[in-house]
Amino acid sequence: MPLFRCDLAQTGELLPHIWSHTVGSGHATLALRADWQAQLRRCRDELGVRHVRFHGIMDDDMGTLVDQAGELVDSFFNADQIMDFLVSIGMRPFVELSLMPEALASGPDTVFHYKGNVTPPGDVDAWGGLIERLLTHWVERYGADEVRQWFFEVWNEPNQSQFWTGTQADYFELYRATAQAVKRVDSELRVGGPATSKNAWVEDLVAFCEAEDLPLDFVSTHHYPTDAFGAPDDDTRDQLSKSTRGILREQALDAARQAGDRPVYYTEWNASSNPFYAPHDRPYAAAFVMKSFLDVADVVQGYSFWTFTDLFEEVYFDSTPFKGKFGLLTIHGIAKPTYRAFELLHRAGTERLLVDGMHPTVDRWVTRHDDGRIVVLLTNHALPDHDIETASVRLVLDGAPDPSAVTVERVDEDHANARRLWESMGEPDYLSAEQVESLHAASGMVPEPIEWSRDGEALVVEIDLPAHAVASITLAP
Repeated sequence: MPLFRCDLAQTGELLPHIWSHTVGSGHATLALRADWQAQLRRCRDELGVRHVRFHGIMDDDMGTLVDQAGELVDSFFNADQIMDFLVSIGMRPFVELSLMPEALASGPDTVFHYKGNVTPPGDVDAWGGLIERLLTHWVERYGADEVRQWFFEVWNEPNQSQFWTGTQADYFELYRATAQAVKRVDSELRVGGPATSKNAWVEDLVAFCEAEDLPLDFVSTHHYPTDAFGAPDDDTRDQLSKSTRGILREQALDAARQAGDRPVYYTEWNASSNPFYAPHDRPYAAAFVMKSFLDVADVVQGYSFWTFTDLFEEVYFDSTPFKGKFGLLTIHGIAKPTYRAFELLHRAGTERLLVDGMHPTVDRWVTRHDDGRIVVLLTNHALPDHDIETASVRLVLDGAPDPSAVTVERVDEDHANARRLWESMGEPDYLSAEQVESLHAASGMVPEPIEWSRDGEALVVEIDLPAHAVASITLAP
């Protein structure tokens, strides 16, 4: 039986809630949908999320810059509709400045079904001028104090040929023009990059900006546990089975080292980079998500999960619920196990206490709120094809007073797992209103009392954790 011990008399360390900083979404135009907005509002209310990031604010389908009979015309109306909504619900954008308006593009290459242009600008100064006009407009519309709380990230994954047809040098010139345009509008606006996959180009961009005396207010990059593991023709499961537990923390530490004293924001990550990987919908992903967030909470300043919703259309808009897409919520807004993991993290304390004890698959964190509540988070997680079994955990809390209540909330195969009910329905492609209601109910968490005992001055709780399970134990003062 794994034994974990924590002395509640200690003074712990700050636990930053990096999971609440930013969430991802697929494509800017989706933010004009009522269902997208309703789901984001829910994430704001229930998860405390403060920023959202998406591709393509400069896309032609947003109409940001269009060619009208040879005259270039700015049209920021659609972009304003999105920003108006975010501000109205107390959120802010993490603005990914992409993709290339066709009127400025140097070539025809596109990505995704919505055909976002991925070529460098034919005239980098014209791109800089567009950025300056857009940000000037936003400062006039929302005020400098508000826009200074936003983030401006230059492009998306320029180290990947499907997102950028230029060279690294071309990207650095795009970064130069963008950063200078941002600062011409207001020196306190925040700009950063390189927004690469796999931690790429971080050290190179830092060196370039230092050599060229360019602003770099933050470093952003992306990673997934499937990155750089196995041959390119391996499937997702093979890549994950060849990965190592805790690899994302190792990568985050390396990115932080390369960034120096600059804040680091991972603006994409998930349990895998495959948009149709079924475990995204299962308790496996919830355990992975909770462990990964807590592994890097002391390393990075933001960790943006990709994505908050299955309202997503990079390949096509799929109408099947529980297809394995990236989101925390299905297209119907049904909470997946990952959403519940976010909820438990949001309700954790902000003081992190040292815990003694180790186990190959069980991880544990003891947190404390200002009002004295103790929240213990537990996961039992292993990568695919790695050994894992149900673990009986004994938790000893030294110096704990008698609580008024001890409750547990669970995410596992039998708790907060709506996909299991959907499978029992025969995996319907289209849901009736009654089925949606039943799935919402099956996705919920219910606090249950859990027995506790005394061992001298210590409070003892024992709990069984199935494979790929999450549990949150709350001790009320």
